[in-house]
Amino acid sequence: MSAAIESPELGREISAAGYRTNLHDVGEGFPVMLIHGSGPGVTAWANWRLVMPSLATSRRVIAPDMLGFGYSERPADGVYNRQRWVDHAIGVMDALGLEQVDLIGNSFGGGLALALAIAHPQRVRRLVLMGSVGVSFPLTAGLDAVWGYEPSLEAMRKLLDVFAYDRSLVNDELAELRYQASIRPGFQESFAAMFPAPRQRWVDALGSPEEAIRALPHDTLILHGREDEVIPLSASLRLAELIDRAQLHVFGRCGHWTQIEHADRFARLVNDFLNEADNTATGGA
Repeated sequence: MSAAIESPELGREISAAGYRTNLHDVGEGFPVMLIHGSGPGVTAWANWRLVMPSLATSRRVIAPDMLGFGYSERPADGVYNRQRWVDHAIGVMDALGLEQVDLIGNSFGGGLALALAIAHPQRVRRLVLMGSVGVSFPLTAGLDAVWGYEPSLEAMRKLLDVFAYDRSLVNDELAELRYQASIRPGFQESFAAMFPAPRQRWVDALGSPEEAIRALPHDTLILHGREDEVIPLSASLRLAELIDRAQLHVFGRCGHWTQIEHADRFARLVNDFLNEADNTATGGA
């Protein structure tokens, strides 16, 4: 028990949309909420640990474990869908008294961020989509492997090879850590219930209608790794075509882990993008 209590993955606990929710809440200033991806054993801390300190130097960073993931509650009925996750994210904002946030979504979390911005446009100031789902694309072998993960150390090693372009990031120690995370009590059971085969339907279910994406009024920064084997670069190219106020940055020599493989450059790009909104709000240049 003591090891769990000391885990950096544990932040503070709140009730959001009626569910016990683990989240990290650091820094001060205009709030930015980070929505993690859907890898096995994932937590907000695992996804965002390298960039939260930089983002928190000038803004309040909110990073929840989404419903059914990490140390947040698993719903008793075992039902997961885009609407329920969006409602949970809005519940986090409401519980913290946040009328509006900047919103960053990674992969699966990008699809949720996009859907939230469409359904509740006034609750989002600026949008950042990283290696994001949100439009339809043919299921990749990489994403099928992620969602179809069956716990074993060897399976986790193979997944890490899919995630990262830089193989120096995916050593045996990391594979062991991520494997152990994936077999914590309740983690795999909820994960297996989310994206059962056939999995193309979940790519489509996490997407939003193109006409709704086209109508988004938000300034949007889209980030993608050129060598991403999980979410194809074509998905972000399509999002950049659809969103009127979009800019797209493609990282070469980068897989699906933009915020880990290029953490400093990721944080600098995002901070600069969000600072533009800060300066506009305060009448700065």
